[in-house]
Amino acid sequence: MSLVVQKFGGSSVADIERIENVARKVIASREAGHDVVVVVSAMKGETDRLNELAFGAAQSSTPRPREHDLLLSTGETVTIALLTMVLERMGAPARCLTGAQVRILTDSAFSKARIQDIDAELIREDLGAGRIVVVAGFQGVDENGSITTLGRGGSDTTAVALAAALEADECQIYTDVDGVYTTDPRVVPTARRLETVTFEEMLELASLGSKVLQIRAVEFAGKYQVPLRVLSSFQDGPGTLITMEGQKNMQQGSMEEPLIAGIAFNRDEAKLTMIGVPDTPGIATQILGPVADANIEVDMIVQNISNEGLTDFTFTVNKTEYDRALDILRKQAEVLGAREVFGDNSIGKLSLVGVGMRSHAGVASRMFKALAAEGINIQMISTSEIKISVVTDEESLEVGTRALHKAFGLDDRSGNTVSVEGQSV
Repeated sequence: MSLVVQKFGGSSVADIERIENVARKVIASREAGHDVVVVVSAMKGETDRLNELAFGAAQSSTPRPREHDLLLSTGETVTIALLTMVLERMGAPARCLTGAQVRILTDSAFSKARIQDIDAELIREDLGAGRIVVVAGFQGVDENGSITTLGRGGSDTTAVALAAALEADECQIYTDVDGVYTTDPRVVPTARRLETVTFEEMLELASLGSKVLQIRAVEFAGKYQVPLRVLSSFQDGPGTLITMEGQKNMQQGSMEEPLIAGIAFNRDEAKLTMIGVPDTPGIATQILGPVADANIEVDMIVQNISNEGLTDFTFTVNKTEYDRALDILRKQAEVLGAREVFGDNSIGKLSLVGVGMRSHAGVASRMFKALAAEGINIQMISTSEIKISVVTDEESLEVGTRALHKAFGLDDRSGNTVSVEGQSV
């Protein structure tokens, strides 16, 4: 008998009918011989509703963090109670537990708490008694007994952390789509579902714009080597297994990694440039220090070759931080005596990801050739062992994605398309 942890998101438990669908999937796993722990999110839209209540009650842009977390945690508490009731009605013995009841111990960073420890004994007792255990995602408790929440993607993180603590055979994340695709199938209808992908590749894809999994959950799974599978709540199928690099080869029956696992793109980029800045030691710190002090994250950075003691410095930030970063840069330009500062918030980032890049040459040249054939100008380039990212104008992102998908042979030649909640995209 194996142990699986299954996580269902808000759209999967949006109403009683969908909760019944979740219950049937859980019972099917149990009847197949598995012990099952289920982690659920709040019903779709419930967290937003609770947030509105919080801001209305506080009459402030910042409700008290401790009470705010307590309020938000009730969304998941409602879901675990409803799912347990449905499982019992369908003849499956079940018990629900909040994060505090399990004792998912976190720090006291309300709204973005980090898991420190999990006492899995109560869950093991229930599993030993033949019950399905339903756990509230997204929430924990600090050492003072205060309820905390884990921030965006918290339920995914709860599921992976529980799988690690219980030494589960697999953690299954049920979503709106039936796996991880070579790129967004709404942009490339012939995108192909991947059978397996490595933790490294999934981390890059998630950080570069893929919305299938949250980065924290993938990091946790990779750290504790928890096999992670992405599946659809609305249709049957094998999904995509996220695993270690060597295990990926074994799953695929191949001695070599495929060259490219997927293509990610991100529209939420903005570019800022300081022209004619003195090329002296520490200049990067003087430019980026005030940006970092304002808690603005910098992504790509390019510094040009010095000319007559001057250089140009360009970096990218999230589009939501563009105005703040531009204001900071203009003030700093006066201090440094730079010639000019300007920005562009109509750019995007396009990225190739694949562990096979480590052992194959010519990936960058093939990428640049495919983009050039579509008349797409590359403004910035960034690379790592398994990634090549370029900045282009935002309007070129979809054309560029399709061009690269074809150039690297990623199309699904069977003509299949993916379904999102029953709708072909």
